[in-house]
Amino acid sequence: MKELAGFRDPELAKQVAKHIRKLAPDYLTKFCHVCGTHEWTMTHFGLRSLLPKNVEVIAGPGCPVCVLPAAEIDEAVELALKGVTVATFGDVLRVPGSDLSLAEARAKGGDVRVVYGVGDAVKMAKEEPSREFAFFAIGFETTAPLTANEVLKGPPKNLSFLVSHRLIPPAMELLLGVGDLHIDGFIAPGHVSTIIGLKPYEVFPSAYRMPVVVAGFEPLDVLFAVDLLLRQLGDSVARLENEYGRVVRWEGNVKALKLISQVFDVVDGGWRGLGRLPSSALTLKDEFREWDARERHSVRVEVGRDLLPGCQCHLVMIGKIKPSECPLFMGACTPESPRGACMVSVEGTCRIWAKHGVKR
Repeated sequence: MKELAGFRDPELAKQVAKHIRKLAPDYLTKFCHVCGTHEWTMTHFGLRSLLPKNVEVIAGPGCPVCVLPAAEIDEAVELALKGVTVATFGDVLRVPGSDLSLAEARAKGGDVRVVYGVGDAVKMAKEEPSREFAFFAIGFETTAPLTANEVLKGPPKNLSFLVSHRLIPPAMELLLGVGDLHIDGFIAPGHVSTIIGLKPYEVFPSAYRMPVVVAGFEPLDVLFAVDLLLRQLGDSVARLENEYGRVVRWEGNVKALKLISQVFDVVDGGWRGLGRLPSSALTLKDEFREWDARERHSVRVEVGRDLLPGCQCHLVMIGKIKPSECPLFMGACTPESPRGACMVSVEGTCRIWAKHGVKR
């Protein structure tokens, strides 16, 4: 097994892979992860080649850049073209909007700057008090506390926030409502779970009879997660288990959760190509509206064009198809010339498959 060369403990990996084959049922079994880093681990280490042919791990909407609806990219583009300096993460620059990406808005004269985090945007705003800045705040529950912390600290008067944070559990519930998508269990994201803990996942085993395992990001973590899910299926039970116990606690990060609850309200939110999901997004509470870029600069785009002709990112994001099954994959859509959001971000499933040489 040459794929095991990158493992910290290849002998243990062999044993786990052997045990997975022993546990595998004689019917097609599908587990869904909801994390771009899990997809990178799966693809980079060739984990799928270690699994039995009837045990599949499919990718869900776990890339925060990929799920950004075009309408919110359009808002950021409009801000930049109105003279507001937009600060955001590098992955966001080339995500397609309805007509323009932020990279194209910058080429047209908009001031769009790449930052490593919200702290960089605060520093820029302090250093250039005569300019208006807007931080494009994206990400799941992992990055929301950082945005909340800066809002509570009292940011510079010339800084506002274009908030586009999304929540993972509602997206997992969406997948269970897709009629022709069969899922036998979830591998829940480790990063998000360090913040929210285990409690938000209780609904899946209790109400949906759906096994859930929170997993870390080492190759062995993912293999252990598959093994635990197969054990649950073999026992005909649905449990919530924590494979990532070295980091994730039941209650999550209490301080981070308090920050989120102090600053944000939970609202319905758009997901690229998937429509509006109930209670899946964050927005600033009324007492912090003065920092809302949409309010301050009168920017509000209700409808955007999420998918360019031929793009099937929405099907990739819910695991209905593999990237290689999209007719544009590594043809009209490449990392150098992306047509869809899944090919832009380093956490996008299409980008990961492309960078690891998966053929169409």
